[in-house]
Amino acid sequence: MGKKLTVAVVGATGAVGREMLKTLHARNFPATEVRAFASARSAGERVPYGDAELTVRELKEDVFADIDLAIFSAGGATSQKFAPHAARAGCVVVDNSAAWRMDERCPLVVPEVNPQALEAHNGIIANPNCSTIQMVVALKPLHDAATVKRVVVSTYQAVSGTGQKGMEELERQVRDLFNGREPENTTYPYRIAFNVLPHIDVFLENDYTKEEMKMVHETVKIFNDPAIRVTATCVRVPVFYGHAESVNIETEKKLPAAQARAILAQAPGVRVFDNPRELIYPMPYHCAGEDETYVGRIREDESIPNGLNLWIVADNVRKGAALNAVQIAEEMLGRDLLRVRDKSVFL
Repeated sequence: MGKKLTVAVVGATGAVGREMLKTLHARNFPATEVRAFASARSAGERVPYGDAELTVRELKEDVFADIDLAIFSAGGATSQKFAPHAARAGCVVVDNSAAWRMDERCPLVVPEVNPQALEAHNGIIANPNCSTIQMVVALKPLHDAATVKRVVVSTYQAVSGTGQKGMEELERQVRDLFNGREPENTTYPYRIAFNVLPHIDVFLENDYTKEEMKMVHETVKIFNDPAIRVTATCVRVPVFYGHAESVNIETEKKLPAAQARAILAQAPGVRVFDNPRELIYPMPYHCAGEDETYVGRIREDESIPNGLNLWIVADNVRKGAALNAVQIAEEMLGRDLLRVRDKSVFL
C-alpha cells in the first residue's frame, strides 16, 4: 500500500458520520486523503474536517477502487448494499450499522476487548451496538479475573442514539411543553420529553426488543464465550448525549468490590469515577465529548455469593460509535491488516 492511505467516511452528513470525521482528524489518523460520501440528495454539501471542509460525494458502487479504508455510518440497508462492493474492490470496511454484526464472516470488535479478532477479517469489520460497546469495555477485565457467568443490564439511552431526528424531537417537544403546546411524536411512539420509553427498536416474537437482543448476542460473540448469559432491558431517556447502564453480574469466583475497582482502574479505556461518600458517580453530562467509559457505583450484590453491581456511562456517539470505529482502523493499521486477502468472500 506504500505511504498513500485514502480513507472514506460513508454517511458523512449524519451525526455519527460528522463525529467520525472529527475523530479521524483529532486523533491524527495518517490518511493521505479523506473523502466524504452520502446519498445523492446530500452530494455537494460540505462537511467540516479539521479547519477545512470536504465536499460530499454521491455514494456509488464503483467509488471504492482507489480507497483503502471506508468507515460506514449510513444505516443497515446502505451497508448491506455497498460494503460488499468495497470489499471486492480491495477496500477494508468498518461498518457501524447492525448489518454485519452477527455475520460469521465479519469480526465484531471492541479494540480494548478482542482486537485479535481482526486478524481473520475478510474485508468487513463490524462495529458493535453502542450500548454493548461500553458494557463489554467495563466487563472484559472482570471477566478475565473472575469469569462472568451472567449479566443483567438495564440501559438508559440518550436520544442521539436515534440520530439527529431524535435530538430534534426532544428539543422541539421541550419547547412545545414550555410554551403550552401539545407536542407531536414523529420519531418515537410516545412523547420523549420528561418521559422514559422502555422500547428501543422493534419488538420481537419473544417480547424483547431488537436492541435488547443485540446486547445479548453481541456480548457472546465479542467475548467468544457461548456460556455467558445476558438479559437486557433497554430504555430511551430524555438526555441528548450519553448512555447509562445499570449492570449486575454474577461471577464464577468471588470478586470483592475493592478488587473490582482496582482492576477497572487499570483497564484500558475505563475511568473509575466512584466515591459515593463524596457523591462521585458517573452521569451522562460528565461523559459527553469524552472518550473513556466511566464506571461507578461499584458494589457487591448482597443477594448472591458472587455478584457485583456497576453503573456504566459513556458518550454513545463517541465510544459508542465514531471513536470505536476509528480505534478499529488504528488497530488494523498497527497490525498491518488494512488489506482484503480474499476478495471473493462477499461475492
